[in-house]
Amino acid sequence: MPMNVKSVVIYLAIALAGYVVVSIADSFAAPEISTRLKISKAKLIFTQDFVIRGNKSLPLYSRVVNAQSPKAVVIPTRGSGFSMKLRSGDLSWHDFLEGVNNLKGREFIAVERPVEAFTNILFSSGTTGDPKAIPWTNVTPLRAAVDAWCHSSIGKGDVMAWPTNLGWMMGPWLVYASFLNGASMALYDGSPLGSGFAKFVQDAKVTMLGVIPSLVRAWKSMNSTVGYDWSAIRSFSSTGETSSVDECLWLMGRANYKPVIEYCGGTEIGGAFIGGSLLQAQSLSAFSTPAMGCSLFILGDDGYPIPENVAGIGELGMPMWNGKVLRRHGDVFERTSRGYYHAHGRADDTMNLGGIKVSSVEIERICNGVDSSILETAAIGVPPLGGGPELLAVVVVFKNSKGTDLNQLMVSFNSALQKTLNPLFRVSRVVPLSALPRTATNKVMRRVLRKQLAQSNQVSKL
Repeated sequence: MPMNVKSVVIYLAIALAGYVVVSIADSFAAPEISTRLKISKAKLIFTQDFVIRGNKSLPLYSRVVNAQSPKAVVIPTRGSGFSMKLRSGDLSWHDFLEGVNNLKGREFIAVERPVEAFTNILFSSGTTGDPKAIPWTNVTPLRAAVDAWCHSSIGKGDVMAWPTNLGWMMGPWLVYASFLNGASMALYDGSPLGSGFAKFVQDAKVTMLGVIPSLVRAWKSMNSTVGYDWSAIRSFSSTGETSSVDECLWLMGRANYKPVIEYCGGTEIGGAFIGGSLLQAQSLSAFSTPAMGCSLFILGDDGYPIPENVAGIGELGMPMWNGKVLRRHGDVFERTSRGYYHAHGRADDTMNLGGIKVSSVEIERICNGVDSSILETAAIGVPPLGGGPELLAVVVVFKNSKGTDLNQLMVSFNSALQKTLNPLFRVSRVVPLSALPRTATNKVMRRVLRKQLAQSNQVSKL
């Protein structure tokens, strides 16, 4: 479902009843929905009939049917009718609610569960191509609330808005970060790209607006915020992708140059490990501090932490324990001589596209089957010139050297990815190579390709 009032009520009701929420983003295609339902062994699915984005009607219930889901409760998008006949055994939202008429007048008491009990299962892409099921417990909401209080000073009287979805961690994060801190949550049911959302931010008197950099880029290119008063905003927060200095500065200009608090974490911890703070001087498109309660190190080429307060770049890691690094995060970070941190994208075989982490293997599996002339592919996330969210490049090795229309191949890649994996994914360029660089054990060295593409930033220079 999209993140609207009904989906938030359903989410909280499942948790209060002692059950476990399985979060699936409404942008996923049927095969991806099916995989997540099987992994989680979900018993019941709530879905909306369809969603309207701009002039498009995007199906949801039909995807659920194609995913061979368990019993579904279907919420009509308009009125009480549906765009297709419901399957046998599925319920309309109205009939589902009618089933509790005999309980009216009874006081509902939340079901008590142990602190370590699961409340939510979310998903993150793994490098094997299979999504990883990540459980949240009864403690995780506290982490979300603490981060909002500590890093964005959220409290009573604040109004938080963040265009997101309950299928991604920032959806449940927003629910808990606002309510547990006594703030209000502003939900916009529609596309956040246009001027309608800008007016909503104005009218709701939003005080903290969360963004992903690609959204800011769209606002800037379409000038969709012009004429609207965002003066109620005290701060922004940005996550999901690497931001750029120019876009940060433009965003601040919409609200009398209030700060942008960078926020980077993980689904598995329900919050950030690095962020900004209103108690420190901030630097554009940079992090200023480890998150409250976290320690982190930048690992050098030898795998050991670079000394504290020393500038350097490397993979982000957590503290040493009994001679072992507790966690290698997979992101490359730089610590500057001024003590700020900059994100430089993924170090492993996953990438971040439009705020969605996805493995190279998932994309390559689809691209390999697009054309019979393809021998193999490598999917690479490449940072653009000037910084900002990663762009998807596909390196292709052909079976023979005869000419292939790369533009048409890119169209085919996009069509297959958007139909099979996610309609938000888009290939920015296709790069032909005679062979992929490999290790002695025959593993594709995507890091080498990523470095070459980032350095050249032009296909002709590869």
